[in-house]
Amino acid sequence: MARAHHDVLSVQWIKLELIRTAYATRGGLFAAMDPRAVVVWYIGLALVPWFTHNVTVLAGLFVLGVISVALARVGPLILGLFVIGAGFEILYLFIAAWLFGGNLDTLIALAVLNLKLGVVALASMAAFVSLDPEKLSDALLAFRAPQMLAFGVSYGYRMLPILVEQFSDVFESYRLRVAPPERPGLLGWRSGIQFVQMAVLSFYPIFLNTARSVRTTVEALETRGFTRSTDAGSSRRLRLARLRITPRDVIVPIVTAVGIVAAFSVGEMYPIYR
Repeated sequence: MARAHHDVLSVQWIKLELIRTAYATRGGLFAAMDPRAVVVWYIGLALVPWFTHNVTVLAGLFVLGVISVALARVGPLILGLFVIGAGFEILYLFIAAWLFGGNLDTLIALAVLNLKLGVVALASMAAFVSLDPEKLSDALLAFRAPQMLAFGVSYGYRMLPILVEQFSDVFESYRLRVAPPERPGLLGWRSGIQFVQMAVLSFYPIFLNTARSVRTTVEALETRGFTRSTDAGSSRRLRLARLRITPRDVIVPIVTAVGIVAAFSVGEMYPIYR
């Protein structure tokens, strides 16, 4: 369904993008998979880059990450933040090499670490954008994680829309009560500083509201016997009964493994080491 608004730089758009990201509403390949298969796929792709310093292999893994992000339908907000961060990293590489008298070897050495971090970041975006709170919690339970940890992850995801809404309300109230600077300055730097100050001040009321909400939730759960139910294995079996491994859940990790092997093979033929 097409969006009804086009102001992509508004606070409302950012809020909607965060909620879409947290609740995996965009669909995509990984959103249709079993959460256990997605977690296994993510762990494999996120660990492999740390076992090589071959730039050719890392470039191939980076391409796999880009393909995964495209298949996962990652939203423009997350992609934009990643591109901006990558752009600053590239700028940092050239500045660091120039200031410290480096050469091509210095750039390659710095590029190795940034390529590894880039592969992990792309895999993280593809995996966690495709997992809603329930799926991620079920995957943790399936891997025998403590039930309180699984509940904490799920609860944290559910608190995200509330926190974003509260931040928007508090920030807008500050904007209504605080007068803009009389002289904005060159390129409006005084207005920018005031904007940042209001954003920082908006977090303090949210901390208090979050603590109160968490306390209310914990008390409500305890009155219904939440802690006692987590000790029983029947609750875990009941939650995991709907999980099913399909052919897609097997094919995707296998294809990814083939791509990783191909990247290492190309890296052996055309090696570029740190």
